[in-house]
Amino acid sequence: MQTTDLSAAIRSLPKAELHLHLEGSIRPRTAVELAARHGLALTEQEAQARYQYSDFPGFLEAFKWVTSFLRAPADYALITQRLAEELLVQNVLYAEVTVALGVLLWRNQQPEPVFEAIWQVAQEMEPRGLVLRWIPDGTWQFGAEAAESAARVAARMKHRGVIAFGMGGDEMAIPFREFRAAYDIAAAAGLHRVAHAGEVGPPQHVRDAVELLGTERIGHGIATMHDPALAELLTAQRIPLEVCPVSNICTGALAKQLGKTQATLAEHPLKRLFDAGVPVTLSTDDPAMFHTDLLSEYENCAELGLSLREAVGLAEASFEHAFLPVKDKGAYLTAFRAKRAELGLL
Repeated sequence: MQTTDLSAAIRSLPKAELHLHLEGSIRPRTAVELAARHGLALTEQEAQARYQYSDFPGFLEAFKWVTSFLRAPADYALITQRLAEELLVQNVLYAEVTVALGVLLWRNQQPEPVFEAIWQVAQEMEPRGLVLRWIPDGTWQFGAEAAESAARVAARMKHRGVIAFGMGGDEMAIPFREFRAAYDIAAAAGLHRVAHAGEVGPPQHVRDAVELLGTERIGHGIATMHDPALAELLTAQRIPLEVCPVSNICTGALAKQLGKTQATLAEHPLKRLFDAGVPVTLSTDDPAMFHTDLLSEYENCAELGLSLREAVGLAEASFEHAFLPVKDKGAYLTAFRAKRAELGLL
């Protein structure tokens, strides 16, 4: 597969993204702008330096640092606007965006005005062809009680585009079974459920997320490569992995899974999981913090061992596994398949 052929095809196709952190989309220049709003001196070079790390704890510290500049609803509106503009340029029509609700609550900020602000931006984007929906997430290391508080807030924000609840952060901090109550709250409110699992942790975390927490999609889940029985479970139940290859390189998550100090994209298990029938989608995770975007992730498919047809299949899968009403999902898939046929990518 020629990269130029893939790039042209993916640029032309309508796309969705399902694993995308709002706060992780803050580019260095926006971090500088946010800092200035609050009387803090920061250069773009200093911000760029913060976005360099070799392991997962380093990434978490950088995420904590950049979210410290989000102090008002207007700050969240700004970063939503900037993210939306980037998505539109890439022909992304639909995105489910994770909002770090656990961090917001930890900082004693009021969530309702924040969701009002980002929902207003989302409403302004729809006439331009981009639909944004939110997945508030709690933070594993903050504990079960904090997660339950986050789930209750997520339930209250359904009228502002919240469609699911998840958990992120340090999956090694506390056993997943401690979070069953939080997920029960989300389920009772009619929210979909997701979880970061098997990113740096073992395959059992993916299994626990499915069997104990009732999750419908798994963030990352690359540890599945170590457990054929788990891969069969995900395949049988059609539970997709939201795979973010560049993220897995930048955070050292893939190297950790492989028991190495460094790893390359060619070593990523995406192709192996895809060939095994495990449902997978492709996303950026934290695009600014990993110096990537969705087009770049697709352009890496050749290095990941995927053919053009398989890469196009990944793009279609993001619509298939989106938390969309049946009618809306059907409309997106019809449009996608029509464009695919027009491009001769059947």
